[in-house]
Amino acid sequence: MRADARKNRDHLLAVAGAAITEQGVDVSLRDIARRADVGLATLLRHFPTREALLEALLHNRFEELTRKAGEFETSGSPEDALVSWLRDCVAWTTEYRGVTVLMAAAIDDTESALHASCVTLRAAGARLLTRAQEAGTARSDVDGADLFALIAMLAWLGDQPSLAPRADHLFEVVADAILVRGASGHAEG
Repeated sequence: MRADARKNRDHLLAVAGAAITEQGVDVSLRDIARRADVGLATLLRHFPTREALLEALLHNRFEELTRKAGEFETSGSPEDALVSWLRDCVAWTTEYRGVTVLMAAAIDDTESALHASCVTLRAAGARLLTRAQEAGTARSDVDGADLFALIAMLAWLGDQPSLAPRADHLFEVVADAILVRGASGHAEG
C-alpha cells in the first residue's frame, strides 16, 4: 500500500475508533466519513462494509488478547491467568459499545469479516479455561463458548448506565462462579 493510502486508511481508523467509542458500533458510516473529512465513497473504498471497518479497527486488539492468552498459558497459576485474561477481554469490549453483539453473531457467520478473529479469540480463552479445569480450579461444565458468552454479558453490563457502577462487582461474581472454590474461599487444586 502506498504511503499516502496508508496514511488515509490510518486516519479513517482513528476517526472511526473515536466515533464508535462515543456512539457505539451503529454509528453512521456517513458520519464517520464526514468526521474524517472524506466522502462516503472514499470510506467504502477502504472498508466496503461496517464489519470490514470493525475488523480493521479491532484486528490489533484481537491479536494482542490472543497473544496475552498464550503468555498466560505458560505463566502464573491457571486460575489467575484465566481471570486476568477474562478481565482484559471485558475491559476491551466495553471500549466499543455494542461490539459484543457483532462478535457473538460473527462466531457462527463464516462470511463475517470478524469471524476468524472471534473464533481465534474464543479458542485462546478456551485454552486458558481448559488449563484451569485440568488444574481443578475451574468448573468442568463451562466451555469456550460459555466463556465467550460471559465476556459479552459482562461487556453489556458495562454498557448500561444504570448497571455500570456494579460492573466490577458483577465481574467478581461471574469469575467466582467459573472457579472452583474450597471452603476457605481459595481455589481447590
